[in-house]
Amino acid sequence: HGCHPQPWSGRLGAEKKTKNGSKWLKMENGNFFAPVWYRHDDLKEMLDSNKDSLKLEAMKRIVAMIARGKNASDLFPAVVKNVACKNIEVKKLVYVYLVRYAEEQQDLALLSISTFQRGLKDPNQLIRASALRVLSSIRVPIIVPIMMLAIKEAASDMSPYVRKTAAHAIPKLYSLDSDQKDQLIEVIEKLLADKTTLVAGSVVMAFEEVCPERIDLIHKNYRKLCNLLIDVEEWGQVVIINMLTRYARTQFLSPNQNVSVGSSGSSLAKRKPYVMDPDHRLLLRNTKPLLQSRNAAVVMAVAQLYFHLAPKAEVGVIAKALVRLLRSHRSVQYVVLQNVATMSIKRRGMFEPYLKSFYIRSTDPTQIKILKLEVLTNLANETNISTILREFQTYIRSMDKDFVAATIQAIGRCATNIGKVRDTCLNGLVQLLSNRDELVVAESVVVIKKLLQMQPAQHSEIIKHMAKLTDNIQVPMARASILWLIGEYCEHVPKIAPDVLRKMAKSFTNEEDIVKLQVINLAAKLYLTNSKQSKLLTQYVLNLAKYDQNYDIRDRARFIRQLIVPTEKSGALNKYAKKLFLAQKPAPILESSFKDRDHFQLGSLSHLLNAKAVGYQELPDWPDEAPDPSVRNVEVRGAPQGAGCMGGQGGVSSQEEAEEEGQGRLPKGSHGERGQVSPGKAGCPSRTPACSEPDSPHSPSEDEEEEEGAKKAKKKKAPPGRKSHAETSSEEASTSESSSSGSDSGSEAEPIPSSSIISTSLVTDLEGLTLTDTSLTPAVSVPHALPGMSRDPCPSWGLQVGGSASHTPAPRPRQLLSPAFGAVRTYELLHRMAGEGLSVEYCFSRRPFPGDPHMVAVHIQISNNTDAEVKSLRVSEPKLLSGMRIQEFPEIERLAPGDTANVVMGIDFCDSTQAANFQLCTHTRHFYVSIQPPVGELMAPVFMSENEFKKEQGKLTGMSEITEKLTLPEKCRSDHAIVQQVTSAANVGRVPCGADNEYRFAAKTMTSGSLVLITLEQREGAVAQLTVNSEKMVIGTMLVKDIIQALAQ
Repeated sequence: HGCHPQPWSGRLGAEKKTKNGSKWLKMENGNFFAPVWYRHDDLKEMLDSNKDSLKLEAMKRIVAMIARGKNASDLFPAVVKNVACKNIEVKKLVYVYLVRYAEEQQDLALLSISTFQRGLKDPNQLIRASALRVLSSIRVPIIVPIMMLAIKEAASDMSPYVRKTAAHAIPKLYSLDSDQKDQLIEVIEKLLADKTTLVAGSVVMAFEEVCPERIDLIHKNYRKLCNLLIDVEEWGQVVIINMLTRYARTQFLSPNQNVSVGSSGSSLAKRKPYVMDPDHRLLLRNTKPLLQSRNAAVVMAVAQLYFHLAPKAEVGVIAKALVRLLRSHRSVQYVVLQNVATMSIKRRGMFEPYLKSFYIRSTDPTQIKILKLEVLTNLANETNISTILREFQTYIRSMDKDFVAATIQAIGRCATNIGKVRDTCLNGLVQLLSNRDELVVAESVVVIKKLLQMQPAQHSEIIKHMAKLTDNIQVPMARASILWLIGEYCEHVPKIAPDVLRKMAKSFTNEEDIVKLQVINLAAKLYLTNSKQSKLLTQYVLNLAKYDQNYDIRDRARFIRQLIVPTEKSGALNKYAKKLFLAQKPAPILESSFKDRDHFQLGSLSHLLNAKAVGYQELPDWPDEAPDPSVRNVEVRGAPQGAGCMGGQGGVSSQEEAEEEGQGRLPKGSHGERGQVSPGKAGCPSRTPACSEPDSPHSPSEDEEEEEGAKKAKKKKAPPGRKSHAETSSEEASTSESSSSGSDSGSEAEPIPSSSIISTSLVTDLEGLTLTDTSLTPAVSVPHALPGMSRDPCPSWGLQVGGSASHTPAPRPRQLLSPAFGAVRTYELLHRMAGEGLSVEYCFSRRPFPGDPHMVAVHIQISNNTDAEVKSLRVSEPKLLSGMRIQEFPEIERLAPGDTANVVMGIDFCDSTQAANFQLCTHTRHFYVSIQPPVGELMAPVFMSENEFKKEQGKLTGMSEITEKLTLPEKCRSDHAIVQQVTSAANVGRVPCGADNEYRFAAKTMTSGSLVLITLEQREGAVAQLTVNSEKMVIGTMLVKDIIQALAQ
């Protein structure tokens, strides 16, 4: 097998040469799996080549070697070098190789771990998935944190295939480090909410491996899993169905509870009439079509679900599907028949129409034959017994001795269960006693012995016939059975029994232990019933047994001698010897070995082995009272109650929700048509109850206002997710979005009608929008909007921004501001003691700095508390870190005593919280001061739709995602309070969100424009989870701390 070249094997490929003259065989695609005799010495040279075609050829051959079971581990160093290859085809095959050998070559695999991490960011989803698969295959505890980060990142990937791979990696990580369970459960919870069919099966498998006891994670996803089931891949269907079987046993009442009460009429009357839970019915209805699946495992899974969960009247539908599987491969037949054998004990009628499907073929292997016999025996009743017994007669003539023995046992069971055929079966078995095959005779003797125990008096002739067989039968079990029968019923054969004992005494020393014990028992029984004929024989047998090599036989002989032979020392038991030995013994009940197997979940390995396997989850008992079904209710996004400003984006998924649309919200298409900011409903894409006054009726005037707003929105032609006016004008300069800036300023001069009443919830929903509608001003109080500011923070702001920001020359500091500007905090730059009477305060006004959008606008208020005039106030000698810039405010020529000056300066902090140091100079003094920004002031709000937010968030996962849990204080649990605290901590804009327990905010850093996405999700009670996604990991970490601190106040 390979010592000499085969004459045909040279045709496997054409011979080629590399530059250095080495040779290899270029194998055609169809011949990779053909047996080859040569060594793969040239593979390393091919892998080191600069040509991708050679590397691809080498990798194909290596993968083919692995597929044939060859060891290719010695090539690991050469292969792992190509993990960074730019050719995607080569990279995919390299990852296939690494998955196979990463665990064996851990040290070498660890050297390439940075490459795998880069692979997690690859644009190709197959590479990202393969990188995660390799990473999770390196079984080294030291990289557990890296694996955890990779799994979290992949769980939020845009590709469902990568998310599926993340679900597969979860059990691997759990087996490596079970301490990660809590974090993994969070990932599982996130993936369980995934709506793609590709992920569903994999995440349920991870759930079963890591936290099968956490049934609460399934509640909200139960209906979704039921509805997705038909479209999930087959492997996933099996996993989900088995899990849902256990889930249903804990959440629903037994559909057969009224049936199993029995004859007690009073207890049946007390029991409430059974009404099936709609979710129970949903599961049965959605799994029934899968009985037509081509996959045997899926059919088996549905069958066990129906057997364990369905009403008795409906279980019959699975019989036809299971019988269809009997045409499959013999391994499938074996498993199916194991389960049918269990089912047929309790649900006999279900399989009776298919009796002939269980007839045995000569080509069936022995194990299949025995299982079919089991099923036929279970299905036997008075109607079909004659047909079944005719089949059994045919089977007895088989050459398969194990099968014949099983058939004889089956005949015995039929005779036991069906009284009218007992004599027929007994006579048939007696005829088998004359069979030439000793094994057949021996098995018949054992079965006859059991049958005779039922009516021994009527069958003394059979006992006599069997006594004669002791000369011929050599099988120990059969000889022992005959001796037990003769001893037990010796009064029916008084003449034959002593003679049998005589023959057995002769051959006592040559018998097997099991036969010797029965000879001693026979001797004792004859001594007690017929001592005249058997006294000497009994003493002889007991003497032989006294010196036997087996201590069980020696002990039995001593014990029986003391019990039956009266002596002076023998105690009171001697009087009761006859009652002890010849007591009435109950006839054995011949039962199926599958009788008690149904406590294991059908289709499981534990059921197959009839023993609890590792990892088996017990099938729970039905509850006495139905648990609360409302736990499975899911709050639909976009529902009228607490829907926020989502309009038609909620995504209606059921008929009931579709009906609600007509009452409480616009159709799905309305968001695109009327997605602009309506004047009457400022900031709300479409009319929802959350965006309107709860107490005010819908009036005709509001309709007119909306129509006017819609017309103006058409003029603006800005998309729904575009920023509002004040922010847009400055950001467009940096992002080249000049298309709408002109129309913005053009439409500014038009008066905008509005409602004079604004609900408090509207302020929450409008955060992040700067409105230019002066009639809305009275609705928001300035002291609340600017806490801690003793004076007007930006008195001249309207003038400094320029014409595009304001259509009136007068400053408008008390105009309605969004909550993002609602908590402007002041900082002390120079204390009046240190400044010799000159005090300086500053705040971050959160306005765009005119002339440079990358700079943070810092509003500075300078107060002269001295009696003298201060001249020539200016900034000089700024000491800045690399990359930072400063735009000084114009020099203040003179500041009179008691006067205050307000100026604005711009600082580019380069996305850093490092302080900007400079000198504040007067005509006489120089003061060294520094401005250090809070991290929340290094960004500007970004306005985007919910879908855009999710899309961007999906790109910023893994190490770009920071998650922390927190407890919200009592006063900080309302929508308004949460939004106010978050926007006070950071200059962010609110993003619309369909879920009323979730808050989303978005911003971008001033210098680099990197996105910062914030999600705050309220959990049960006061628990909440804060997630920040940003490429700037330092900013993200600091922002999480600041927001948590703000929410805790």
